Amino acid sequence: MTGIVSAPVVGPLEASAGTLLPPLRLTVSRDDLVRYAGASTDFNPIHHSDRRALALGLPGVVAHGLLTMGLALRAVTDWVGGPTAVRSYSARFVRPLVVPDDDRGAELVVQGRVAEELADRFVVVLDVTCQDQPVLGRVKVEVDRPVEGAA
Repeated sequence: MTGIVSAPVVGPLEASAGTLLPPLRLTVSRDDLVRYAGASTDFNPIHHSDRRALALGLPGVVAHGLLTMGLALRAVTDWVGGPTAVRSYSARFVRPLVVPDDDRGAELVVQGRVAEELADRFVVVLDVTCQDQPVLGRVKVEVDRPVEGAA
């Protein structure tokens, strides 16, 4: 999937292999990194100090990998109705999400599609990019298939 694809929104009850999930665009700011560091207790200076990140060969302050994964997963949990449907989630870190020290932050774009439809679950694949460059790769999420009328 390249570029944001517009498609009619199809909920998980009507979904089948090939169904596109609604695209998700999120902004990640330096404030978000500070909040996540506090919640996760990951105070590695590459997540808050340009000087330290540059000294290690990074292009600047980068978002926490697990924060990036968690944000990307929202495309699926929003679509399927919550996080309890998630059976498994895997991804590879392809490129760090660089978060500039400005008022705009970095825009994370997540696009997904149902890659496989099984009797009791869907396998969803995601494209996760920033500035049209992949941030996560081989992203696969298995979610329980919703049952009509279930609460």
